[in-house]
Amino acid sequence: MPTSRRQALAVLASTAGASLLPETSTAAVKSPSFVPCLNMSTIRGQKLGFVKELETASKAGFRSVEVWMETLQEFVKSGNTPAQARKIADDLGIKIENAIGFAAWIVHDETARTKGVDQLKREMELLAQVGCMRVATPPVGAQSPQSPRIDLLKAAERYRTILEISDQTGVIPQLELWGFSKNLNLLSEVMYVAIQSGHPSARLLLDVYHLYKGGSSLDSLKLVGKPGIEIFHINDYAAGFPKETIVDADRVYPGDGIAPIGQILKIIKNPDRPIVLSLEVFNKSYYAQDALQVAKTGLAKINKVIAGI
Repeated sequence: MPTSRRQALAVLASTAGASLLPETSTAAVKSPSFVPCLNMSTIRGQKLGFVKELETASKAGFRSVEVWMETLQEFVKSGNTPAQARKIADDLGIKIENAIGFAAWIVHDETARTKGVDQLKREMELLAQVGCMRVATPPVGAQSPQSPRIDLLKAAERYRTILEISDQTGVIPQLELWGFSKNLNLLSEVMYVAIQSGHPSARLLLDVYHLYKGGSSLDSLKLVGKPGIEIFHINDYAAGFPKETIVDADRVYPGDGIAPIGQILKIIKNPDRPIVLSLEVFNKSYYAQDALQVAKTGLAKINKVIAGI
């Protein structure tokens, strides 16, 4: 064996997490336009915990993930540190692109909103230590049918408030569209709120399923400026699920349904920067399967979609 090859293998073997490196055939496809990512919702039903979720993603071939705040916080509460979380991800060759949180930053009630903003600030400070520089900010607390309609000018002011926290933490709130929500369920609404916030870091977090569920037109998607999307949730839905009755758990792997994914990706494709395509499904049939197999299958499905763009 040539010395250079022997040395390379020795370095690889000595690297932390080397046993979890992905098989070449299942590794993420390198694309100038898109980065495959695993949202831990996809294997959340297996209840693996923070470390095993990262290990599973890495072994499946993902180099990028979205974590859930609850899982990260449980890891820290159990006696670990943010620095340890960051090192584990680094050793596995994983970049934590975003975190899924549920702070009530937008609600009408001032006391509840203050509490929600304080919660989000603490979460953003934790994420900065972990090396995750984005956090999802959906309209938590304002999503139910009984929720009052929030004036979009007020929503923009409240979004700016949490964007200003990012000026100190560096963690950018991604304004998330929820298609089922009473508020911010349309692309036009989140676009207005982001623009009206007047903050340079304003970003949208969109989703194949939520665009369909809320009834947003893909023709409007063309109006979103290229800097406005850094992460996009990718999934699919089968025929026979009208938007009025489809639910989160009905999402399937991209390519297994009828969603116009190719059209969507061509619209959002950014020539200046790759967009993170994060697989977000909540499918109970996937939760009944081996988590590694689910992650591998998901990556293969994303790679196939990317190859067609």
